[in-house]
Amino acid sequence: MDNPIAGDDFSYLSGFGNHHSSEALAGALPAGQNSPLICPFGLYAEQISGTSFTSPRNRNLFSWFYRIKPSVTHQPFQPRVPSNRRIFSEFNNSNSSANPTQLRWKPMDAPDSPTDFIDGLSTICGSGSSFMRHGYAIHMYAANKSMENCAFCNADGDFLIVPQQGRLLITTECGRLKVSPGEIAILPQGFRFSVNLLDSPSRGYVAEIFGTHFQLPDLGPIGANGLAAPRDFLVPTAWFENKSYPGYTIVQKFGGELFSAVQDFSPFNVVAWHGNYFPYKYDLSKFCPYNTVLFDHSDPSINTVLTAPTEKPGVALLDFVIFPPRWLVAEHTFRPPYYHRNCMSEFMGLIHGGYEAKADGFLPGGASLHNCMTPHGPDTKSYEATIVRGNDIGPSKITETMAFMFESSLIPRISQWALESPFLDQDYYQCWIGLKSHFTVTETCPENQP
Repeated sequence: MDNPIAGDDFSYLSGFGNHHSSEALAGALPAGQNSPLICPFGLYAEQISGTSFTSPRNRNLFSWFYRIKPSVTHQPFQPRVPSNRRIFSEFNNSNSSANPTQLRWKPMDAPDSPTDFIDGLSTICGSGSSFMRHGYAIHMYAANKSMENCAFCNADGDFLIVPQQGRLLITTECGRLKVSPGEIAILPQGFRFSVNLLDSPSRGYVAEIFGTHFQLPDLGPIGANGLAAPRDFLVPTAWFENKSYPGYTIVQKFGGELFSAVQDFSPFNVVAWHGNYFPYKYDLSKFCPYNTVLFDHSDPSINTVLTAPTEKPGVALLDFVIFPPRWLVAEHTFRPPYYHRNCMSEFMGLIHGGYEAKADGFLPGGASLHNCMTPHGPDTKSYEATIVRGNDIGPSKITETMAFMFESSLIPRISQWALESPFLDQDYYQCWIGLKSHFTVTETCPENQP
C-alpha cells in the first residue's frame, strides 16, 4: 500500500498517473488478486474502467473498489425533477449559437435561493457530443448550499473544476479532497461525488471533456523538469461511511440530461481501492513557469498544466493553461500578450488579481471567449501604458494574480443562457475602440515602401 502524505487535514497519495492503493482498514485490500471469491471483511469487489479493456497498456485506466455494498444496488433511474435546463452536452442549433464576436461575462452573483453545485451549474459554451465521445463543454457554477443526501455522477466525461470563490470539500468514492481557490480538482468520468461548501457562497469554472482524459503535456526541449511536476498531483486516500441513508439519491448526468435513482446507503462506502483511475487535485502555485529571457513574447502553450489530446499530434481537444506570477525580462519587447487571431478557441477566467492584457473589466469570477480566428489582444489602456514605459524598463514581476485559459481546437457554440445572461458584458468591444494609429512615415523608410 502507498504511504500517504499529510495536507489540509487530510492525507493524500502523491503522483500523476501512478498505480495507487489505499485502505481505510488494514487488511481490506485482497492479497494477490483483484476479485477473490470472498473479499476481506465481506466486502464486494467492483471495477471502474475509464478506458476500453483493450486500450494500450500505457493509456489503460481502471481501479478496483472494495466496498460494503455494490453501486448497482439502487432503484431505476428516472428523469430528475426538477432538472437543470441550463446544462447540456449536445451542441447544435436547438440549444446554442455560432458567434464570432469577442464575448465577456462579469462575475455571477450568488443565487437568490438555496442552490447546490448541481443546480448551480450553467453551460457557457462547448462543441461536439457526449454521445459521439468527442467534444467538450465549459460551465460556470454558483452555489450557496452543500449537496445533501445525494451524490453526482457524470457519465458524459471528466470534470476539471476551478474554484474561484469558496473552498470545496469533495467526497468521492476514493476519498475526500479539500479544494481551495488556487487549486483545481479533476473528477474523472463515472465517479460518484458530493460537493460540500466550506465557505458560502461559492463559484467557479468547470471544463468537461468527452471521450478522452487529461494528461501531462510533453516537455520536449524543456527536458525532464518544469511546468507541473507529477509528484505535486494529490490523490485522496480511502475513506468510507457505513450507515443507513433512506432516500439517498444518485444524480447522474447522461447525455447532458439529469437522471436520479434512489438507494438506502451512502455511495462513499469504499473501504479500500487500488488502480490508476481516480480523482485528484493540484495546487497551481506549485507550477514552474517558463518564459523568454531575451526578447519576444512566448506562446501561451508554454504554460500548459494539463492537456486532453486529439488523435492529431500537437492538437488538443482542450488544454488547461495558466498565467501565474512570473518575471518579465524580455528586452525591446511588447511584453503583454500580442494581438492574435488563432485557429484555436480561447475561454479565459480569472481566479484572483488582475490580468496583464486587460486593465479594466476582466474581473475575478468573470470570463471571456475569443472564438476561432476572432481577433483579440490587449485593451487600449494596457497597450498605451506599455508603450509609455518604453524599451528600457528592466525586469518586472507580475504578482498577486492567477488567470487561466481553456483552449480547444474545436469551435464552441455559445449557449442561449450565456448570450442572454445579465452578466454578459455588452460593451466588451469598447475596450479596443480607442486603439489609434501610431503609423508614421520618415525619411529612413525603405524605397520600396510608401
